[in-house]
Amino acid sequence: MSFEQQRVVITGASRDFGRTLAIRFAQQGAEVFVSSRSLEASQRVAGEIRDLGHEQVHALACDLAEAASIRRFAAEVAQRTDRVDVLVNNGARWLEGPDLLSASDEDVIDTTAAGATGTVLTVKSLLPLLLASDRPDVVNMISAAGLPAHQRSNAHDAFYAAKSAQAGFADILSKRLRPQGVRVISLYPPDFCNPDPLSPQWESTPRGSGDMLTAHSVAECVFFALGQPRDCFIKSFHFEQAPDRPTEHR
Repeated sequence: MSFEQQRVVITGASRDFGRTLAIRFAQQGAEVFVSSRSLEASQRVAGEIRDLGHEQVHALACDLAEAASIRRFAAEVAQRTDRVDVLVNNGARWLEGPDLLSASDEDVIDTTAAGATGTVLTVKSLLPLLLASDRPDVVNMISAAGLPAHQRSNAHDAFYAAKSAQAGFADILSKRLRPQGVRVISLYPPDFCNPDPLSPQWESTPRGSGDMLTAHSVAECVFFALGQPRDCFIKSFHFEQAPDRPTEHR
């Protein structure tokens, strides 16, 4: 699958699955906009991508818990491109602890703001650039923690709240943006292993029916949905969770 000439914005792209997606999109020809809370962290990933011989990469800072930071981020993207073809809402703050009292008020606010408000404001700020594309897609990396009645994660209640808010936003966004040709694709993965996409383990990690879900397979779901004809709106991916394995952040 090729993403030549496509411009892809990824939040939370400095580590884990966000970094994986940034590298994989670049390997398939996309111009990639890497963002994270730290500009230095984004620059490290951009450097890794350039080392692969891919020069079409931009490093930016975006704190999803701060509205002003999101506005600056969107303005910097607009300075570099006249359209966005794919927006991947991957950034979120992980907060652990099944005890509601275990987190400070500041941690609760930061977690819910980054995951919930941050997703809404990122789409709002980049929507004009998405509408300038002839094939706009929004991909939301949500988590099984955003599903109704899910109880298997050791995440804090605030993380559950943020992911549930993301899920609700994605549902209504899909309906309301469809008339404008924007596809909204949401993924609800359980715990999955994320081997380094630049290491041999990327190809060698087992992907059998009894194995843990891998980032390789999750990424292929993303690329599969994006590669469909424009009349095909794949709204969401739900994954069967392996027994006795808790869901955790990406």
